[in-house]
Amino acid sequence: MSTDFRTVGRGLSNWGRWGADDEVGTLNLITPARVAAAAALARTGRVFDLGYTLSANGPQIGLGGRVNPVHLMSMTGQPPLPDGAGIADDFVFMPLQCATQWDGLAHVSYDGRCYNDVPASSITARGAERLAIDRLARGVVGRAVLVDVARVHGVACLAPDHGIGPDELDAALDRQGVSLEAGSILLVRTGWTRRFTEGSAAEFMSGEPGLTLECCQWLRERDVAAVAADNWAVERYPSGDPNAIMPVHYVLIRDMGMTLGEMFDLEVLAADCAADGVYEFLLCAPVLKVAKGVGTPLNPLAVK
Repeated sequence: MSTDFRTVGRGLSNWGRWGADDEVGTLNLITPARVAAAAALARTGRVFDLGYTLSANGPQIGLGGRVNPVHLMSMTGQPPLPDGAGIADDFVFMPLQCATQWDGLAHVSYDGRCYNDVPASSITARGAERLAIDRLARGVVGRAVLVDVARVHGVACLAPDHGIGPDELDAALDRQGVSLEAGSILLVRTGWTRRFTEGSAAEFMSGEPGLTLECCQWLRERDVAAVAADNWAVERYPSGDPNAIMPVHYVLIRDMGMTLGEMFDLEVLAADCAADGVYEFLLCAPVLKVAKGVGTPLNPLAVK
């Protein structure tokens, strides 16, 4: 397989697959029938929270201008109202992609084009005129499958330079005894969350294990609807290619129209999956309908 992301992207492109005006990409693969089937996976009613807490002590260290949320109180209940009641109110200032998040399809472009041949010039200081995150408002709920790559290797956390290839994804699915059906959402556990929860934000952001460019074809052949991981960029970083900073992002988002999830906390879910042997579940991970936004924070819920 070619290591040039442009060549890979041309071969895997979904441009026009769902029409010239499509702004949803591979989430089109989550059909009503597949959502209904996914609902049946909620057998016990146990819910797993996969989101980071929005906090000033979050994972951001200023990379790309991103900072942790700033939470401010506008009312604290004091002084009380004339009838003795108190009202508290607050607001938050934050980058939309500073913690657990979905990357929208306007998040990445190259050679002047975004997904489905949308001009990159349509993204301005006012936001994204096309491919904005609010277009995905109904799209991220369905069957999800966890692939616990760290557990396959018998480690709590993969090494920072570990590039996950298709063979490792296959090995995890085989070991777990679960199939990856078309329209599934793939969750990839590397264990990298531990570098933040047991280490520091600086350690977490210093680099990461993750998917390699070869995985793009694997995802396309299996018609995966979306992919999310417990690291901050889904793919291995640095990529190992001096001519491509984030090649997996480029191909998956810009060429294939695949929404990427980052900083999903998969530790508790992974432990439960290992205990009961069930690695498929209903995932409910709706976006915030931010007009013209290119990403969104969220608190994804896995229901088994």
